[in-house]
Amino acid sequence: MADEDKDSKTEAPTAKKRSDAAEKGNTPHSREIAIFTTILATFIYLVFFLPSATSHMAETLRDIFEQPDQWNIETGPDVISLFAKLGWAVAALLAPAFIMFMVFGIASSVFQNLPTPVLERIRPQASRISPIKGWSRLFSLQGLVEFGKSLFKVVVVGVILFFVLRSEYFGSIDAMFSDPQTIMVRMMAAMRKIIIVMLIATAIVAIADVFWTRHHWFTELKMTKHEVKEENKQSQGDPFVKSRQRSVMRDRARRRMISGVQRATLVIANPTHYAVALRYVREENDAPVVLAKGQDLIALKIREIAEENNIPVFEDPPLARSMFAQVSVDSVIPSVFYKAVAELIHRVYAAEAKNKRVR
Repeated sequence: MADEDKDSKTEAPTAKKRSDAAEKGNTPHSREIAIFTTILATFIYLVFFLPSATSHMAETLRDIFEQPDQWNIETGPDVISLFAKLGWAVAALLAPAFIMFMVFGIASSVFQNLPTPVLERIRPQASRISPIKGWSRLFSLQGLVEFGKSLFKVVVVGVILFFVLRSEYFGSIDAMFSDPQTIMVRMMAAMRKIIIVMLIATAIVAIADVFWTRHHWFTELKMTKHEVKEENKQSQGDPFVKSRQRSVMRDRARRRMISGVQRATLVIANPTHYAVALRYVREENDAPVVLAKGQDLIALKIREIAEENNIPVFEDPPLARSMFAQVSVDSVIPSVFYKAVAELIHRVYAAEAKNKRVR
């Protein structure tokens, strides 16, 4: 069943799925980046800070051992003074390393993902202490990848140590009988060689691991087509419900538009297919306003209401079709229709005036 579920997850994770995973602490994170930055900090400290710090430490120890008469330890304050001098020397030796490890460690995490508080990580979960779950994680694809990375690093470091120590073997024996400062110089040179090669090897592993962890994270978050549809329903609403709501809104707008036909001055129609109801009152607007428009059944309904309310209906197919396509409800007609509509309104007013004279 698990294989079937993975095979069915063919869709890329949505933005919501990725953000939800990030809120739960599920983000792509490469451990090799932290190891690389630690080795890089060690190399920088070894090259730029350690020589001056060891010189200062050596001078402090030389002052203490070559001139012991300057350091009386007869009272408590004397002992405190001696330990304070040693403490400052040790702090000057170790403080740069501590600061660099801390800064580079934080930078390695920020480089991959911005830090966010995640309570999900500290929530007790039975799967974390389950032997079965632990065994499955150990022999999963992720576990095999981690084992491969560790094996690669062990082999690389072992090979490096072998060649470096073999090349430095006779030189190290000769240095044992030379000045102590020479021994330190040779040891520092050998350490630099080892760290440089380790740095290169770790950088290769870290770059590959960054791509792998992001690919694995993206693959684990893939979704099935059903999950994508369900998420769209939750975020945008059920399409059926939204369609029903739009239909109800259209019906209400149509009824509201039809009810306004009773206030029309005239209706322009294409016998049965199109109808446009216009209202023109000098005191209200400078140009006729479209109260309603429709085609087919709605056009027939507009004509029916107009005839019931003795509103003149003019059959002009070209004008009806053009106005239906270009005008919108509750707006004045474009200027291109002024002349044609003005003639019809003049006929309406003329008919009204004739009826009044007859009466």
